[in-house]
Amino acid sequence: MTDSEGEPSLRERVEQWLAREMPIIQMHGGTSAVRAADPETGEVIIELGGGCKGCSVSDVTTGNIEAELITWPEIDEVTVRVPDARDSLGGPDQPESIMGIDRTEGGRGDWGSSNPGKDHL
Repeated sequence: MTDSEGEPSLRERVEQWLAREMPIIQMHGGTSAVRAADPETGEVIIELGGGCKGCSVSDVTTGNIEAELITWPEIDEVTVRVPDARDSLGGPDQPESIMGIDRTEGGRGDWGSSNPGKDHL
């Protein structure tokens, strides 16, 4: 994965930069992966996961990554993706009963409410 001149590839340089300059990702249990780094088009796609998923400051992290990488002369477009934590949980549109299990039983699992109601024993 090196350029024709023996230099590290764009992907390798972005990965090294992430490890060196963004240690907070791993310090907080997050992960980063360079999904694409095309020197021909100048497009770089990075995906954050682990602890970044659903993190309240992930937008700051993605903004910092984008702001730095777009200054590299060989990069014209940077996309940083962070999966939404609610995607894996079904989100607020998920049916209340999943495979026969009521998410709101006992007041647990309901999006936005922990009150089981007055009829709950």
